[in-house]
Amino acid sequence: MSMTEVSLQFGRFEGVAAHRAVLSSARVKAWIRHALNAPGEIAVRIVGEDEGRALNLQYRGKDYATNVLTFDYTRQPVVAADLVLCGPVVAREAHDQGKTLEAHYAHLLVHGTLHAQGWDHETNERDALAMEALEILLLGALGHPNPY
Repeated sequence: MSMTEVSLQFGRFEGVAAHRAVLSSARVKAWIRHALNAPGEIAVRIVGEDEGRALNLQYRGKDYATNVLTFDYTRQPVVAADLVLCGPVVAREAHDQGKTLEAHYAHLLVHGTLHAQGWDHETNERDALAMEALEILLLGALGHPNPY
């Protein structure tokens, strides 16, 4: 999508180099732009568990680090959002699910970008299935297998 700005930041945490190696700026931009249906301004921050846990507690009342948090600010005329991914959680999940780190990051960035546009999988089963189907379609077009 034209007129889309994506910025990528890395916090400090053990093993961050492996995440930097997988997440080139060009790759992250391509994944996010593929999932956007409008111009966007998206900031992506890869954080350690302490920062991820603190943000999840502050904004969702949940005292653990989660894989991705989406902070959506506007949807029209520009999608403006921050996506915060917890690198150690993403790495653990990728390992546990038998996925590459790249494939799991692609999924979570597409997932977070859909949330930024109003998609929600926690409202009801129909919405969850619709969001999953779109994720599968988008990831397949990016050359990644079904994440579910």
